[in-house]
Amino acid sequence: MRANFGKIHKSGKNKSPNFTQKFSTTQSSPEKSEDEVKRKMAPVLQSSQPWVEKYRPKQVKDVAHQEEVVRVLTNTLETANCPHMLFYGPPGTGKTTTALAIAHQLFGPELYKSRVLELNASDDRGINVVRTKIKTFAAVAVGSGQRRGGYPCPPYKIIILDEADSMTEDAQNALRRTMETYSKVTRFFFICNYISRIIEPLASRCAKFRFKPLSEEVMSSRVLHICNEEGLNLDAEALSTLSSISQGDLRRAITYLQGAARLFGSSITSKDLISVSGYPTGGSGGAFRGVQKW
Repeated sequence: MRANFGKIHKSGKNKSPNFTQKFSTTQSSPEKSEDEVKRKMAPVLQSSQPWVEKYRPKQVKDVAHQEEVVRVLTNTLETANCPHMLFYGPPGTGKTTTALAIAHQLFGPELYKSRVLELNASDDRGINVVRTKIKTFAAVAVGSGQRRGGYPCPPYKIIILDEADSMTEDAQNALRRTMETYSKVTRFFFICNYISRIIEPLASRCAKFRFKPLSEEVMSSRVLHICNEEGLNLDAEALSTLSSISQGDLRRAITYLQGAARLFGSSITSKDLISVSGYPTGGSGGAFRGVQKW
């Protein structure tokens, strides 16, 4: 009995260090797991940026399929003498991108925040906004034009009014007087889908630029570039489907592509894109029967 007890006692001593070691390992595991979680979360947060913003052109020359607009604006940037501008055309064709690119190329990151006011006129659409926010910003004088960091930095500010066709008629009439009074120190960029909703006194004061719907070839080229950057596999049928359901709207196409990538992984089929877009398939007769009706 003594001998047996001794064996049990010795085996107990032999197990105790292992138990202590296991216990210490268990205690330290939450810290390690938290670090691992943080490391795993980092790329997820980084990739959560919308691809529409991630792949937005930073310069006017990179805007797709608007050759006439790009040519005229490139010459304008060389002289740094911008008139009031009115960009109109279908959604997702590069209007806002072009306006932002001009502002960034004129002022650079250092002066951009102090020289550029961005407003979405569908939210800030009343006459009070014109009388307060816009007029106050437009009235502030700026220094003489001196180049900073390679940027022209002309002696005026820029007010970008996105979705300007949503502004009330009273607000547009009030804006006309503001444009006349502060034209020496402020330039207005109007962005809209329907030029007919902009009153003639405002439209006549602006250089007008029409943005065309993007062709299937141009959209396919941009989509394939994003697929290469993001490691996606998109066959010819899926690419054609994406162009059809986007109807010339590149922003919509990129949004559908990112949604399909998150839901279905790196290999995306035509069926996946139609599922993400919400378009009806038109029964069992193929993907485009329902799309063509839109």
